[in-house]
Amino acid sequence: MSVSDPQWLSADERSAWLALTGLLVRLPGALDNQLERDAGLSFFEYMVLAMLAEQQDQTLRMSALAELTNGSLSRLSHVVRRLESQGLVRRETCQEDRRATNAILTAGGRDRVDAAAPGHVQHARELVVDAVAPEDLATFGRVAWQILDRLGGWQRT
Repeated sequence: MSVSDPQWLSADERSAWLALTGLLVRLPGALDNQLERDAGLSFFEYMVLAMLAEQQDQTLRMSALAELTNGSLSRLSHVVRRLESQGLVRRETCQEDRRATNAILTAGGRDRVDAAAPGHVQHARELVVDAVAPEDLATFGRVAWQILDRLGGWQRT
């Protein structure tokens, strides 16, 4: 089928598509607003700190951190530089591969993400988790992973 002869969406498909696009547009702003208000962090900054906090040594190569946060290396580098200037993260050359750079969560970064996490989790629960039945949430998760698998470049945690 060519682009000039598309298979138009049915009414049900269009409804689902509009719901998904609405979610994609509105949810990030809602997450950003809560984290900015309560913790002085953007959602992406929070994700950087949280992904580092989940590591046993609180260290990740920048390339792995970019995958986990679903951000480009360029965007991640900019954000890590900002977090570094606040004393929340530090960077150093990876000992295993001197061409790579590690991002390391500092004690201050750990304190900041630990303080932000309860409010963020409560907000995520209110907006998403508690909004749907458990079986619908499980279905939503499977569907989201199927779409992310098609997009590629996403690492399941």
